[in-house]
Amino acid sequence: MSLWLLAALLQPTDDVIIINGRGLPDEPPGQHRIVLDRKDLERSASGRMEDVVRSVAGLTSFRRSDARSSHPTAQGLTARGLGGNAASRFAVEVDGVPQADPFGGWINFVALDPALVDRLILTRGGNGGVTMGSGAVAGGLNIDSMAAADGRLRGGIAIGSRDSVDADARLGVAVGASTLLGGLAFQGGDGFAPIVEADRGPVDRRAPYRQANGRLRVLAPLGTAELQTSIAAYYDRRDRGVDFTDNRGQGVDASIRLVAKDWSLLAYGQQRRFESGFASVAAGRASVSPALDQHKVPASGWGAKAMWKPHIGAIAATLGADVRWTGGGTNERYLFAAGLPTRERQARAESLTSGLFGDASWSHGGTTLGAGARIDRWAISNASLFERNVGGSTITDAAYADRTGRQWSLRAGVDQRLSPILSLRASAYRAWRLPTINELVRPFRVGPDATAANAALEPERLIGVEGGADWRPSDDVRLSLTAFANRLRGAIANVTLAKGPGVFPGVGFVAANGLYRRRENLGAIASRGIELDGEWTRGRWSLGGSAALTNARIRDDGLAAFLDGERPAQVPSIQASAQAGWSDGGRLAFVTLRYSGKQDEGEGDPEPLPAAWTLDAVARWPITGRLSLDLRAENLFDRRVLTSVLADGTRERTQPRTLWIGLRID
Repeated sequence: MSLWLLAALLQPTDDVIIINGRGLPDEPPGQHRIVLDRKDLERSASGRMEDVVRSVAGLTSFRRSDARSSHPTAQGLTARGLGGNAASRFAVEVDGVPQADPFGGWINFVALDPALVDRLILTRGGNGGVTMGSGAVAGGLNIDSMAAADGRLRGGIAIGSRDSVDADARLGVAVGASTLLGGLAFQGGDGFAPIVEADRGPVDRRAPYRQANGRLRVLAPLGTAELQTSIAAYYDRRDRGVDFTDNRGQGVDASIRLVAKDWSLLAYGQQRRFESGFASVAAGRASVSPALDQHKVPASGWGAKAMWKPHIGAIAATLGADVRWTGGGTNERYLFAAGLPTRERQARAESLTSGLFGDASWSHGGTTLGAGARIDRWAISNASLFERNVGGSTITDAAYADRTGRQWSLRAGVDQRLSPILSLRASAYRAWRLPTINELVRPFRVGPDATAANAALEPERLIGVEGGADWRPSDDVRLSLTAFANRLRGAIANVTLAKGPGVFPGVGFVAANGLYRRRENLGAIASRGIELDGEWTRGRWSLGGSAALTNARIRDDGLAAFLDGERPAQVPSIQASAQAGWSDGGRLAFVTLRYSGKQDEGEGDPEPLPAAWTLDAVARWPITGRLSLDLRAENLFDRRVLTSVLADGTRERTQPRTLWIGLRID
């Protein structure tokens, strides 16, 4: 059969294959899609993916800070008030390949440089759960890599505040009927001191960073299909502004995809390596000592996906199957005395999900109806936790029972065009997320507080509904309004169970000023809200904006009953952004204003992080030919935006004012 299929693909054909480097479209009725293209990506003052996606209100990472200063494990992406978490509740794919870290589920934003991207397609809500599978409970972000093959070298270099450097280059060339694309990007600098100046001590200093990524793609016609092969890699080194907090990450993704008019096949493999240090800072921040050496965290993943889009009369259908395996572990040295570790830990596990899905839509006149379903079988295996005194006795030697289960994903939607300029939409959905290896088997400490892992965690399950209206009176004006109600059952959170001093399961001794927590499935997070997105253009001028009002609450009558009615961690009730500017050919000038309301540092936090706003600016002016002067300003008015408050009240901030000047060739 496989030889017959290959022969069929290689048969001469009169069909013209258009090379575009993209996958099959997925536009189920009832959902609102936001598409950001190259011009949107180039208006980012920081040139970072975190900055780009935050222009869509309601979309947040676990912390307000970006990947230059935040710890890599605090980069989980979420939306619609479903709670901050190191593991992403937003499914992110690049050319169809999932980007959630195989061990911890966070998003490695360093690997997602906008300079190497063609466009983003972003949807909020669980509609994508049918085709994207586990993880798409808050929404989905599909990233199409660079695809232009005009033979021109494009890129730029800029220098910025605190000896920062930002450089990128990309090139696409036609080789016969095929296309070869390559790109590199680098960002680095001395960084800033994350601790607010008034709270700093002798141990605090700047937090330098060095980050790079690259991607190579080959696009070629193969019979009636397009063959897409890709290899991507990234390197990330940064620390947290005190000694003993150096962390490094690196990863490689390789994929091959066949895309035809009505079917596609994808296979991919991933490798990740990570190491990180954690420090204990003494009172008054006068001295610092090592607290944890996470010296080796290998992880890997592989997967495959097949999709077929037949048309049966007036019905457009999608049928598919996919599989994803992840495995990883952590090797740590901890409980330091006199600068030396006294204990060591190994924790590891594997997971496997495989699913079948189908979706169909039918259109008649101005009405489009759609429905889809998916069933997944999941398995968690080889989970273990081993701890011992260095060179001595065993403390923990736990091998957890293998577990399997099934989960459903559903969606149904309708689009109704009332007139050429106004349409209504509505959808309902169910989606889910499997716990990560990190959540299942790895305990951890932050200062005096200790959090135990929980190998018995169950998957998170989301049910939700949304409805909205889209108004487009002309090509220059669009306005979208969406109202939603979501309920995330079994949301995974770190729940406080006791106060020290004492010896507690999974973590050992907790001091008198510490808290004992364990990862638990909450009863639910209930969230409802309104999202508004719009854009207006008039000749060279444009104005765009996005706003989200969210009311989210924890619901629990069990272990976390004391949190019932509290807001989830890291969820602001109000978010908004607005961008205004002017562009004419290669000339442009834009400003971006962002506002984020108060948000709790953790569940039940009595003193939330204050509301904050920032203003960014970008200007570009041609000098000669394709060469332009590039000016950018992040946080132009140097607003202090707090990202966390430590147990002793020490405050940490995000990026201060950062100015850039550079040259670009386009």
